[in-house]
Amino acid sequence: MTKKAVAPVLVRHVIWLGWKLVVFLSFALCFIALLRLHFSPDISSPTNSLSRTRWRSRIPRYNFNGPPKIAFLFLARLNLPLDFLWGSFFENADAANFSIYIHSAPGFIFDETTSRSHFFYNRQLTDSIQVAWGESSMIEAERLLLATALQDPANQRFVLLSDSCVPLYNFSYIYRYLMASSRSFVDSFLDLKDGRYHPKMAPVIPRDKWRKGSQWISLVRSHAEVVVDDEVVLPVFKKFCKRRPAVDTSKGKLNLKLQKQHNCIPDEHYVPTLIAMSELEGDIEQRTLTYTLWNQSATKMDNKAWHPVTFNYADASPKRLKEIKDINHVHYESEARTEWCQTNSRFVPCFLFARKFSRGAAMRLLSEGVVGPFDASSLLGNS
Repeated sequence: MTKKAVAPVLVRHVIWLGWKLVVFLSFALCFIALLRLHFSPDISSPTNSLSRTRWRSRIPRYNFNGPPKIAFLFLARLNLPLDFLWGSFFENADAANFSIYIHSAPGFIFDETTSRSHFFYNRQLTDSIQVAWGESSMIEAERLLLATALQDPANQRFVLLSDSCVPLYNFSYIYRYLMASSRSFVDSFLDLKDGRYHPKMAPVIPRDKWRKGSQWISLVRSHAEVVVDDEVVLPVFKKFCKRRPAVDTSKGKLNLKLQKQHNCIPDEHYVPTLIAMSELEGDIEQRTLTYTLWNQSATKMDNKAWHPVTFNYADASPKRLKEIKDINHVHYESEARTEWCQTNSRFVPCFLFARKFSRGAAMRLLSEGVVGPFDASSLLGNS
């Protein structure tokens, strides 16, 4: 009987020791976790997250030797209607000084049947997405362009252009202008009255880091990497920065409900806000290099209100171009700030590019010899 009674006692003793060990290990793990929280940086801090992102760039690192290149990044709806102008522009450049990337509709191929310039043949991205104006797909397309261009270590400047952009100078001038500056050109300003900041963006995106600006940017390589590597700001934009549906008369009273939805245009806020969040505003020129003329309609219900004006043949006169080229400062009313255009403390023209230009206006630029010698009359038969 005594031997049989010993076994249950031993079992209970082992179980009791086991529970003591579990409790001890639990307390030890909790203590270690508290120590790590106390001595580690706040991982919920957006600034800390973005700082870590910059140091773990997914872009391959190469030792680069040779002439630095400008990556021209075209964001196109389908084809490039002004390819003949850009073809002349690149014809007068050293091929070792530039590269071309195009984000177009998925499946669209640039070849001799779709482009009048060999410079664009097969320059389309193979992983392009369907893009809608005013949606986060626009900034995702921009990131795809940057990510692809970053694969070439020679690309040191990255210029984002629309399919209606034109150069205002020849390649040599634009190359020297961009390479002379070690800073990015990102239009960035405060606009506390625009109502686009969503309170739910906090605390990831604080109110004081919210910025607005033109999407047409020019980045140095390190800043392009920041945009591509971002995993903090983009998800918030996808969730809370969405365009309000346009007024649709067929929906009747439903329009009243739709127009109460929060309105935000991602591409006008993403890059400048990301730069501010990354504490990089001191490393940029807070202006765009692309000129846009806005029709400042005072009628809120006017569908054309605050849309870019299209330059036609008559608008592209030498006098008008000179007026654009002579602009040497930009004034931001919301900040009562005047941005004087400088490179290395030397005053320079503010704009290297302009939009939106029609095909006729682009032909006139060619005939005026803006980008290089070319006979624009040869294109008139294909209009």
